[in-house]
Amino acid sequence: MEQVATAWRAMVLDRDVDADVRDLPGVAVRWADCRFVFWNAVTLTREAGADAATLEKRLRQAADIMRSKRQPGFLWLFEDLLAADAHAALEEAVDRAGLAYAFPGTGMAGDLLPVPDPHHPDLTFERVVTDEQLLAYADLNARAYGFAPEDCRDGIAGSALWKDEVYAYLALRDGDPVACAATVETEGRLFVVLVATDPDCQRRGYGEAVTRKALHEGARATGLTRATLHATVAGAPVYPRIGFEPNAPMRFHGLTD
Repeated sequence: MEQVATAWRAMVLDRDVDADVRDLPGVAVRWADCRFVFWNAVTLTREAGADAATLEKRLRQAADIMRSKRQPGFLWLFEDLLAADAHAALEEAVDRAGLAYAFPGTGMAGDLLPVPDPHHPDLTFERVVTDEQLLAYADLNARAYGFAPEDCRDGIAGSALWKDEVYAYLALRDGDPVACAATVETEGRLFVVLVATDPDCQRRGYGEAVTRKALHEGARATGLTRATLHATVAGAPVYPRIGFEPNAPMRFHGLTD
């Protein structure tokens, strides 16, 4: 939770210096209000899960914040932060707040750095340093997650942050981008973000290889030894092969209306 709250502050402000970036009691808001849905986030913090009554209050607060925005986004909920009675009451509280379960995630971490510079017989790797490469990175995420290309481009197109401070890499096969991954320094950790593989090129080790490349180069530049990430269902089987260990079950929720 702390990693995403810190990293997303930079990502959101990169899109709009007037973005909603607030730390409220029990709720952290990181909302760019852009078309890229992952940059519109609210997460409950430790204070939100003290008991069932507090959880219900914070869920309603989070939903009200989400309704006040132009663009859709998600509530990121880290289940381990909930007390036992709050966890038992979660489903009904979510429903009463006007939220709906969207998909699961898994927080992972590991003292796994450095990792060797990867090799894959099909691939070459390029760091993202141009606007054209940023668009290719965005388009890979669009294809992988089923978004409109314009929505993903709204997330990183033209970003100086992504070209200068994020260790973002494209994996190329015969000169065409087929996978991508990025890491960014976040409070003493190397945080992995926006890993994607073209759906026509999955199950060939491309996502794992480019993730290793982003980890390798990020660790070489920063000297960090620990890495973190939030995995989707598709990515969850890949990351333990690199050395990540699951440590935080997550749930993503959107508005019902």
